[in-house]
Amino acid sequence: MDFKTTKKDDYTLIEILAEKLDTVIVPNLKAELVFISSNGEKNMIMDFSKCRYVDSSGLSAILVANRLCKSAEGTLVVLGLQSTVERLIVISQLDSVLNITYTMEEAEGLLKNDNKHQEKI
Repeated sequence: MDFKTTKKDDYTLIEILAEKLDTVIVPNLKAELVFISSNGEKNMIMDFSKCRYVDSSGLSAILVANRLCKSAEGTLVVLGLQSTVERLIVISQLDSVLNITYTMEEAEGLLKNDNKHQEKI
């Protein structure tokens, strides 16, 4: 299994279990992201703590998740980036677009704050 999805109360957790998020895994991951979104989920946390390498197709999957969440007026949080993956995201300037945290507590806190902000609007 290359990734695992777990439905929580306020979000869906997507754990990338493979060491490489590449063209082998990405088509199934993108299909899962669309499925999650079509079921009404607007918030996702993607956990990369076990993933050591992401190629351009992997970055594309992250951006798909981000777009799906934004379209649903929700939030994507990227969690637990390894240094090589984080470096690629910074070089690609996606760190200015993505919500990046280092712990699950930070990720859940970010979602709670975003949900409170959405309720006030």
